[in-house]
Amino acid sequence: MNFSTYINNRTVTVNLQKKRGQKHTYLRLKSYDLITITSHSYFSLDDAKLLIKNKKDWIEKNLEQMNKNLLNDDEFLFLGVKHKNLDERNIDGFYKQEAKKLIPKIVLEYSLLMNLKPTAIKFRKNKRTWGSCNYKNELNFNILLMKFPISLIEYVVIHELAHITHKNHSKSFWALVELYCKDYKQRVKEFKSFL
Repeated sequence: MNFSTYINNRTVTVNLQKKRGQKHTYLRLKSYDLITITSHSYFSLDDAKLLIKNKKDWIEKNLEQMNKNLLNDDEFLFLGVKHKNLDERNIDGFYKQEAKKLIPKIVLEYSLLMNLKPTAIKFRKNKRTWGSCNYKNELNFNILLMKFPISLIEYVVIHELAHITHKNHSKSFWALVELYCKDYKQRVKEFKSFL
């Protein structure tokens, strides 16, 4: 079920999805003109409109950040900064080349600090994950990480190194991440502002 609302001088579509058995209500900004609300089957259209009203300040702030990160066809992000693609380079190729230069240095720095050694470091372009650690303790990193500031790349490296010890997202895992990245929650929020 869709309805429209007016936020930041712009019409935004709200997509309400009701799921049987869902206990909580989630509001997500999908793009600068689309919000999704997922909730239980008793959540009404009026409930959705009230939620948008109550969260308006948060939505406006995050939409503003999202608009800042919108790119024109001739632009790309590199380490959190917009650049013009003046020479029409292959951006994915550029990201892969730069990732292979930068990320191993960050992995080395934190693997020494954390005393955790990966067996290999690999790079690929992923749609769903920024990094992963498999059962062989090989780390995989998404080349698109090169879009983001170094502080966010460091967080992903620490996160994946921590998976060498904890193959889950338990309290112990997050305690280990926090030991080497005190402000990881803030970095996760910043990450979402770029997406």
